[in-house]
Amino acid sequence: MAMSQVIAACLMLASQTYSVPPAVLVGIYQVEGGKPGQAVGPNKNGTYDLGPMQINTLWVPELSEKWGVSNNTALQWIKDDPCTNMGVAAWILRNHMNETGNLSQAIAHYHSRTPKYGMKYKGKVIEAMKTKGLLRNEATK
Repeated sequence: MAMSQVIAACLMLASQTYSVPPAVLVGIYQVEGGKPGQAVGPNKNGTYDLGPMQINTLWVPELSEKWGVSNNTALQWIKDDPCTNMGVAAWILRNHMNETGNLSQAIAHYHSRTPKYGMKYKGKVIEAMKTKGLLRNEATK
């Protein structure tokens, strides 16, 4: 199976598992542009972004505790396993949706709680969704 098919299957499974819109996960995936096995960084705060959805290593301690594994094992799973990576992305988005009660704000928070960064990111995700034909422009309705 081609990696693109694996990513698509993982994305759909994550979307269903966490009840988040698959189109939003596609948009995030397009903006993040990561690949399985990839670690990008270091960021300004010394963290790295992992795998297809560029999950920040700040999440590793919480996830390793949740999963009952070492930080190193959690990091490897997030970085190397596309389904784990997509699942974590959907879990993060779902948590932000639950917290804010607002999908738009949750998309911004996926990247940053700082409004100027989060809103810019949300705009990129929305544009990626439009480019993929997953969201119509208001003018085309």
